[in-house]
Amino acid sequence: MNKFEKVSIVIPIYNEKETLIELLDAVEKADLPEGMTREIILVDDYSTDGTSDVLRPLENKFKVFYHKENKGKGAALRTGFNEATGDIIIIQDADLEYDPREYIKLLTPILEDKADVVYGSRFMGGEPHRVLLYWHSWGNKTLTWLSNMFTNLNLTDMETCYKVFTSEVLKKVLPKLKSNRFGFEPEFTARISKARFRIFEIGISYYGRTYDEGKKIGWKDGVAAFWHIIRFNLFG
Repeated sequence: MNKFEKVSIVIPIYNEKETLIELLDAVEKADLPEGMTREIILVDDYSTDGTSDVLRPLENKFKVFYHKENKGKGAALRTGFNEATGDIIIIQDADLEYDPREYIKLLTPILEDKADVVYGSRFMGGEPHRVLLYWHSWGNKTLTWLSNMFTNLNLTDMETCYKVFTSEVLKKVLPKLKSNRFGFEPEFTARISKARFRIFEIGISYYGRTYDEGKKIGWKDGVAAFWHIIRFNLFG
């Protein structure tokens, strides 16, 4: 019997009114391995664009939580993680850059007992990618390279949204997580590396947005990530 029966899909949200319903429709329709159920957890990080008005009618259908102030992606994820009851957790952004139809591919290494954590890499494999934002891509690869130097991993995409992991991984790292904003990515990577979990990467498709289309992470977050990599790898 498969010991993994439920997947918790944790979705941090900030000003995604325009994409949220379409994204949730894709998450609900995404195929899962036979016998698995899904739990969808939505955390609104004090959106100001009317996202909360979209969420309120969904409160009887999904687990919905609201921050009373904007705290950042890492804080929203911790809120969602604390409510997750699944055997496996998937992080899903609320935009349309990542495709939920790839859940089975991401889950497979864990279901086959080959991995404890799976990263969906935008920079490996032959899946389709929208072509844009050279410097953003370069920044992601540079941060991954620096993170790898400290963790001794050979990841190709540390900053990816798609991080999939077991509830046992969550129990181990959740009490230690501190980052409130985009520092979550290097912090999580540092902590699973130190804990020596089995990590896999799977190539995924990527439908990136421009800043005019709503992309939020910027150069200041990239600069902060350098410090987070050093901080969480050297000082815990």
